[in-house]
Amino acid sequence: MRHRKRHPSNPHRDRWLVSYADFITLMFAFFVVLYASSQVDKRKVGKLALAIQVAFQEMGVFEASTTAVPIDDSKPMPFAIAQAIENTERTASLGRLISRPLGSLGTGVGNGDLAELRAELETAFPEEIKRKEIAMRIEPDGLVISLREVGFFESGSAQMKSESNAAFDRIASMLRKRDYRLRIEGHTDNTPIHSAQFPSNWELSTSRATEIVRLLIVRDGFAPDRLSAAGFADYHPVATNLTKEGRGINRRVDVVILDHSPAPASLDQAVTPGATPAENKTVQPPPVSVLKPAVVRTVTGPLQP
Repeated sequence: MRHRKRHPSNPHRDRWLVSYADFITLMFAFFVVLYASSQVDKRKVGKLALAIQVAFQEMGVFEASTTAVPIDDSKPMPFAIAQAIENTERTASLGRLISRPLGSLGTGVGNGDLAELRAELETAFPEEIKRKEIAMRIEPDGLVISLREVGFFESGSAQMKSESNAAFDRIASMLRKRDYRLRIEGHTDNTPIHSAQFPSNWELSTSRATEIVRLLIVRDGFAPDRLSAAGFADYHPVATNLTKEGRGINRRVDVVILDHSPAPASLDQAVTPGATPAENKTVQPPPVSVLKPAVVRTVTGPLQP
């Protein structure tokens, strides 16, 4: 009787099961990691949301909540809400680094008064604004009132036109009622000037600024410690110098109403409680140097007319 020949079994025939099992294990671990990364610590996120809400309420950004029940930080929170809270935190961090623009006056301390003042000026000088003799704009420092050369100065002169005195005095009376500091800035176009009185645009721009300061002190009764003067020549244009109209806009004196706290009491009026009369002596402020490219002259006392 013939015996059937038996083929030897292959011991490596089922090795693929090991690789398959490894692959299934890796796939399981991969999806576990994906699931874990899509979850957040609900309790910590709840505490973060509560902290942000309280901080914004203290800053006055949001009105105080009308509910007496705080956020429950023990219950699960959907991932979409947690992501929104994280975005809010990033926005708050940026808000601490980027100052709020002043284009929308009326929300900060003093800004409401500046917005009201701008509205009053626009109502009081419609014709001057229409003739482009007066212009107003908002800058980071505050409200800027531009007195353009066409309405207030003769070409190449620092003396104010006699016919513009009435408009200037009306502006001064509106500013005198408020305690803001004023910085008077003289500006020119890029056309060179060479005269016996003004060797360059630096002298012309500075002289116009100090002339406005002198008028505010002598004629309109402003306190000198509220005022400062600076000349910038043609280095701070607000329009192009390539056209006649643009050069006319650049020839101006800017009255900058600084959006800061009111001017402090002068140093010569400071008195230390309990000190002897000899110790409470007059303290004079240090002189201000005249530097370029910003030629600055600070007025520290009454000027002669």
